[in-house]
Amino acid sequence: EIAMASPYFPARAVLFQKEPSGVTYRVPALVYLPGSSCFLAFCEERLSPADAQANLLVMRRGSYRRGHVEWEAMKVLPSARLQGHRSMNPCPVYDEFTSTVFLFFIAVLGKTPESFQLITGKNVTRLCFVSSVDQGDTWSTVTDLTENVIGDTIKEWATFALGPGHGIQLKSGRLLVPAYAYHIDCRECFGRLCVTTPHSFCFHSDTHGRTWRFGEAVPALESVECQMVSVDQEDGTNVLYCNARSPLGCRVQALSLDDGAVFQDGQLVQKLVEPPHGCHGSVIGFPKFLTPTWVVYSHPTWPNTRRDLGVHLSPFPRDPDSWSEPWVIYKGPSAYSDLACIEPPSPGSAFGTVFACLYESGTRTAYDEISFSTFTLYELLDNIPQRTPASGRESAPCGLCSVS
Repeated sequence: EIAMASPYFPARAVLFQKEPSGVTYRVPALVYLPGSSCFLAFCEERLSPADAQANLLVMRRGSYRRGHVEWEAMKVLPSARLQGHRSMNPCPVYDEFTSTVFLFFIAVLGKTPESFQLITGKNVTRLCFVSSVDQGDTWSTVTDLTENVIGDTIKEWATFALGPGHGIQLKSGRLLVPAYAYHIDCRECFGRLCVTTPHSFCFHSDTHGRTWRFGEAVPALESVECQMVSVDQEDGTNVLYCNARSPLGCRVQALSLDDGAVFQDGQLVQKLVEPPHGCHGSVIGFPKFLTPTWVVYSHPTWPNTRRDLGVHLSPFPRDPDSWSEPWVIYKGPSAYSDLACIEPPSPGSAFGTVFACLYESGTRTAYDEISFSTFTLYELLDNIPQRTPASGRESAPCGLCSVS
């Protein structure tokens, strides 16, 4: 009989906790600012767990020193709101050229639920951001981009949302904010009020956030909440990789060869399972210095419920079959997550890469708290389950263990 090693879980800090009053913290978003070695952790403060009870955005700032994070107290972001609207889906993106953090979010009128917008086709959602040039200490007044950026297209969307979680900056300086919209297929179909299909896309800026545009949606398969990774390939080319939530039983991925303007058809990623209605997941690429780009993905690992948050690794994300088995970093109810990455200063020390994950967790429900954990690339490689030869697969996960 082979003695099984007991599972290893990274240390965990609870950053946001459900209050006795019912106030609940949901939808985590995380960004790391390398210049000041600090994390900014965002989420929605809701009056109850329900989407319609979302209210304001809150944040905590953490200083990272030698593997330890010192967190400041939680603060509300009073400017990140529109009067009469509730703020949802925080989506931060950091411009390394100008040291500016843009915090994108949607502002939804009153208590209007998403389902009402989908049934009626009446879109009451706005595209907004606030920004900070002092590492999240102070924030600008709100900018509502809806008219200028989306314009009349808003009439073709029953509703839309961002991310949630981090956006990215490409080497060219282009900022990308992941998004999805429910396209109205038919306003009055067979007695149904409105028929819609969700598709992922992204907003982008080539002017360091002064002006924004949006690209075309991922065609074919339904895709919802998403995140993007810029993938440098071995042959020196680059693709933009989109990984999206779907109601199809597994994740959907899509590639763009022009930095998010147009995506190729979505593909199913059978190895990355989704619960029945799907769940948000996060992807992050590394390292900056070497090719090809590897991708880490976080998501609950059960196919029938939001439970046991796992982290997967792919050395070749273009291939839907390249994903490793998951290392479960939190056992129990868990849901949305967002990843960040701290890269070592020199190219030769890729194994010193540290990942951070901000995720919904709990003992009774997945929405009791939002937790924060860090782990190294070395720990990730060490804890990815080996595939057994009995399954007819190779015994090492994706050949990663042989990578030096």
